[in-house]
Amino acid sequence: MDNETQIKTHSTIIAQELGIRSYQVEKTIELLDSENTVPFIARYRKEVTGNLDEDQIRSIEDRIHALRVLEARRETVLNSIEKQGKLTPELKEKLLAATKLQEVEDLYLPYKPKKRTRATVAREKGLEPLAERMLRLDTEIDDFDALVASFIDVEKGVETAEDALAGARDICAETVSDDADVRKEIRAISWEEGLITSNWKTEEGHINYQIYKEFSQSLKVIQSYQILAINRGEREGILRVKLEAPGDTCISSIEKIYISNEESLFTVHLRTAINDAYNRLIAPSIEREIRNELTDHADEHAIEIFAKNLRNVLMQPPVHGVNMIGLDPGFRTGCKAAVIDRTGKFLRGVTIYPHEPQKQWKEARQTMLDLCKEHNVGIIAIGNGTASRESEALVIEIIEQCETDLAYIIVNEAGASVYSASKLAREEFPDIDVSMRGAISIARRLLDPLSELVKIDPRSIGVGLYQHDVNQSKLNEMLDRVVESCVNFVGVNINTASKALLRYVAGINSRIADNIIELRNQNGGFRSRSELMDVKGLGDNAFTQSAGFLRIPNADYLFDSTAVHPESYEAAEKLLRILELDSATIKHKGNLIRERIKTKKLSLETLAELTDTGEHTLSDIIESLEKPNRDPRDELPKPIFRRDVLKMEDLQEGMILEGTIRNVVDFGAFVDIGVKNDGLIHKSQLSRGYVKHPTDVVSVGKNVRVKVISVNPEAGRISLSMVVD
Repeated sequence: MDNETQIKTHSTIIAQELGIRSYQVEKTIELLDSENTVPFIARYRKEVTGNLDEDQIRSIEDRIHALRVLEARRETVLNSIEKQGKLTPELKEKLLAATKLQEVEDLYLPYKPKKRTRATVAREKGLEPLAERMLRLDTEIDDFDALVASFIDVEKGVETAEDALAGARDICAETVSDDADVRKEIRAISWEEGLITSNWKTEEGHINYQIYKEFSQSLKVIQSYQILAINRGEREGILRVKLEAPGDTCISSIEKIYISNEESLFTVHLRTAINDAYNRLIAPSIEREIRNELTDHADEHAIEIFAKNLRNVLMQPPVHGVNMIGLDPGFRTGCKAAVIDRTGKFLRGVTIYPHEPQKQWKEARQTMLDLCKEHNVGIIAIGNGTASRESEALVIEIIEQCETDLAYIIVNEAGASVYSASKLAREEFPDIDVSMRGAISIARRLLDPLSELVKIDPRSIGVGLYQHDVNQSKLNEMLDRVVESCVNFVGVNINTASKALLRYVAGINSRIADNIIELRNQNGGFRSRSELMDVKGLGDNAFTQSAGFLRIPNADYLFDSTAVHPESYEAAEKLLRILELDSATIKHKGNLIRERIKTKKLSLETLAELTDTGEHTLSDIIESLEKPNRDPRDELPKPIFRRDVLKMEDLQEGMILEGTIRNVVDFGAFVDIGVKNDGLIHKSQLSRGYVKHPTDVVSVGKNVRVKVISVNPEAGRISLSMVVD
């Protein structure tokens, strides 16, 4: 099959799976094969793809990769069987019709080179003809004992009739085990009726695995987080895990395939071989397959939830126009306070010691008050680590005594210490102490979460579940996609972006990012997108992929500050001329564009023809010009700032509070309500109706109104509900 035909065939399959048209898939595959990035295709090739969104394009990318892996494996298998001289027309047809990798592997199993097995040994002893008669339940036998005795060969190690029959049974067992139809049947029964069980390996076990001490769950309903938990317990040597399938049912099903009559003297031996095939060969193999499939599914699910949480964390709205202090709390080593201005520039850092063992409370409070006054601080961002809530009490006193309008917020500091000691942090702040870098990071992740958090390994941001247990390669790939998607969705200020941010822009790698920063420093910044062509290593394709996502705020040429791609500048100019507008006017009054379109009674279709561009592209141009410096995150709800402190002891059942979702997992969501411990909203308390998964209702960063259900100060547990009357 040539490449063009293969693409058409695959496009038809993928289109049916995704519920879209074949041409959309075909064009998308062509774009991907031409080394176009997903963000670029989604944003600037809408006419080509029929306006597919980024998720649909990603699905096509993943599915075409899987189908090509299948094709490559199918080709390898066909060649291997053909070289063996065993490729029949029927087998070839089955292989070509296979739509799953597992089907191909099942069909290949009888022909796959094997290590030395009991069946191999039996064949070497010349027992295959006897096994063939056993498999077909031969009844045309004059003297059964004489037939079996004819296979006795002492030199080959077949000393008795039973040796001959045992060897033949071994061959039959392997034949049954290698049968694709048999494996398909046993796999289906195991999935339908199987259980997965676990118990402690020792009496002591481990408290973390208490619920898995005597655990049993149907394969059909077991949850992904349960799979990941028992896998971890098994790896740690605490749990013994087993898949229990209905063996009698499975053996009976195999017998229905192979035993067609009871008259043959071979029947009893074939039954024995089938029993052996199931227990020794098939059951262990299917158990491994199912365990692997369960783990793969659990990994995919956990990674998907992690990705959703990460996206919501990265897309939290920036806090504009205010100087702030990042406070990294601590006891013995003190609290690091870093002041940054509204652009993120580090202004000053101090260390205060309000807590044990120094207990310099008054001095610390006065130092902070002086900092707030000197630098006109509007917000204090407190890291949520050690001594966080104790430091919160100090900040409350500062707010009460501060003459200016001051508020505070608890910021998730996960990963701040990782960043502080990183090469990137050393390059940014070579003369600043590691711990002070952490305080700067805490403040900056409130100022602009995306710009700061891209500097940190996503696994360290603290919004996943079992992120260190899942397939790390798949996790890294997915998280890179999420970061790339967020960065390109928001766009990047080319004159202020860090290397960490630039390298996620479509078409830009680490080397090009370094070269962009080097040229930026040499020239004092970029004045136009066209200057990108002077960046070493940034060729035509990289420019095409990246230009629309790299912005120059307040550029001389308005379009350079917008999401309008340079390839559409001419169309944008035509649009303004048709509407009798100019860039200077719309820079401050972008709403005039739609007003003029309405006044002139022009349809989008007509304008697209007049500007010689597609309707989707034109619509994006209009949207970009309406708000030239628009940040899509600004439209999201702002974080909750506080001016007073709440303790767990203050909580009472029925109390209604405002909180922020910190993490979403399979069984619910954790909420920061302003006390030391996050409260848990169980899945059943997220809504009055049925909730399939918490991510359908809530997301990380979302502000929610909750009711306190119960409080357990000793255990540090707070139960909440979003079902508020």
